[in-house]
Amino acid sequence: MNKLLPGLPFVASYSGGKDSALAIHRAVQSGMKLQALLITYNVDRGRSWFHGIPAEVLAEVERSVGAPVRLIRTTGPEYAAAFEAALAREKALGARACVFGDIDIQGHLDWCSERCRAAGLEACFPLWQEERLGLVKECLASGFKPIVTVVDTRRLPADFAGQPLTEELLDEMARRGADPCGENGEYHTFVPEGPIFARPVPVAVGPAQLVDGYALAPLAAR
Repeated sequence: MNKLLPGLPFVASYSGGKDSALAIHRAVQSGMKLQALLITYNVDRGRSWFHGIPAEVLAEVERSVGAPVRLIRTTGPEYAAAFEAALAREKALGARACVFGDIDIQGHLDWCSERCRAAGLEACFPLWQEERLGLVKECLASGFKPIVTVVDTRRLPADFAGQPLTEELLDEMARRGADPCGENGEYHTFVPEGPIFARPVPVAVGPAQLVDGYALAPLAAR
C-alpha cells in the first residue's frame, strides 16, 4: 500500500534516519495517527541496528516526538520473528498499518510486506518509487536536519561521518560517484531535528571511528 489514509492508526518502522523521518512526516501530514515508533535494537552491540543509535538517545526521541519508541531487542537470527511479534503487539493495541521509509529496492519492500502480512497489518510506503535525490532535497526543505553517522569508506571519505547533511555535501557525494540518497548503503543518518519533533533531540556526536571499512560517528545523549 502506497496510499496514505487519513485517520488510520499506524506504527512506523523507525531507523532514526532521513527517509524514515520523511515517511513519518508525510503520514502524519496526511492525517494518519502515529501510535508508536518501532526500532530494531542489536542486543549484542547495545545500539540500534544499521544506524547505531544508543537507547538513551532513543529515549530523548520519544520525549520529543511524543509517541512511544519501542525497542525490538533482537539478534540477527531472530530478527524477522522479533519484528513480526512487535507488529502483532501493536496491532493488538490498535494499529492498522506500518509505515516504512523504503524508496525503490524491491527486496526491502518484499521483506517489509511479508512481516506485515504475518502480523495482519497494512504495509505503507509513502516514498516508494519516487526520485531519490528529490526525496533528500524534500527532507532538507521540510526542515529536517540529518547528521551523517555511518559512512562506507569504500564509497565516501571517512571524514563525512559526523557532518550535517547539506545540499553542498550532497553535491560532493554526487561528484564522487556515490548516490546522494545513500540508498545503496553509502551512508546512514540520524535526524535530531525537524517537523516531527516538538524540540531538537539533545544529542552529541563524537569523533568518527573506523570499524570494518566503515566510519562511525558515535551518538550520545547530551
